[in-house]
Amino acid sequence: MKFIKEIIGRICALWAALLFVATLLIILIPFLLFSYPVSDPKKTKRFAAIARVWMGIYLPLIGCPLIVRGRKNFAPGETYIVVCNHNSFMDVPISYPAIPGGNKTIAKIEMAKIPLFGMIYKTGSVLVDRKSDVSRKESYLQMRRVLDMGLNMCLYAEGTRNLTDQPLKSFHDGAFRLAMDSGKAIVPSLIFNTKKVLPASKPFFLMPHKMEMHFLPPVHVQPGDTTQALKERVFEIMYDYYTKNTPPNPLKGA
Repeated sequence: MKFIKEIIGRICALWAALLFVATLLIILIPFLLFSYPVSDPKKTKRFAAIARVWMGIYLPLIGCPLIVRGRKNFAPGETYIVVCNHNSFMDVPISYPAIPGGNKTIAKIEMAKIPLFGMIYKTGSVLVDRKSDVSRKESYLQMRRVLDMGLNMCLYAEGTRNLTDQPLKSFHDGAFRLAMDSGKAIVPSLIFNTKKVLPASKPFFLMPHKMEMHFLPPVHVQPGDTTQALKERVFEIMYDYYTKNTPPNPLKGA
């Protein structure tokens, strides 16, 4: 049975890869016509709308439909720092179109070098070279500019994928320092089941499964808050919600 599952996972991964390339070539047309020629924030807002259509078609076709809960927690006209957990490479393709309105996410600069895909990747991202202190400082300033433009900023507070057996890894300071400096509220967000779809332990493997993304009520910066206090408050909220809404032994067999 395990052998059959491995074969199915590889076949599904091949189908997903081929379909991704095919749909990418199709959405490049509206992207180049309506998004790429204009400047931000209009550029990012138009791309986000295109991405929602793209993933709304692509994800069900690979057997991984996405259910989104809590979009009502984004007040019209407000911009937020969206803090997500990070379990899989599938997290970015679902979180970007799931977040209401225009938004950017912090992303590795290496991916922007991929032909064709790199143009799209750069539009929805604040790029950072993690090996460069200068790049990290510049990316922080860019995130401030994203918020000032009226766009949401999405960060994965764990930094890298959670490969541990714990629900969440410890959080980095960046998202919470950004909230303190900008005064913007944080929307805690939990992604479910992406580790089952794209497990880190299995290269070129995809198992169809329903995925979910839940947006929780905004956490506002309080008088007297520190970066550490805000980080701990958001971590506790996300940890409690994730553990209460995940079946027992969620990482077993991942």
